[in-house]
Amino acid sequence: MIVDVALAIFGLILLSAGGYALVAGGAALAKRLQISSMVIGLTVVAYGTSTPELAASLTAVFSSHTDLILGNIIGSNISNI
Repeated sequence: MIVDVALAIFGLILLSAGGYALVAGGAALAKRLQISSMVIGLTVVAYGTSTPELAASLTAVFSSHTDLILGNIIGSNISNI
């Protein structure tokens, strides 16, 4: 139990550090490319929200669950509209 709590705290620390690094890197990239930081932010958010869908679809592909793949594609398109 103590190990689980320690791992959860360690994971939250890493998540926080990664988020900070992502924001700092995005701001630096926007400044270097001379584009709005909003464009970088929206791109990161779009990538972040699409990654779980990609992971679910790839898992379904390798498991030969075609019904899950079709449902994921249709559901994603409906929610994006």
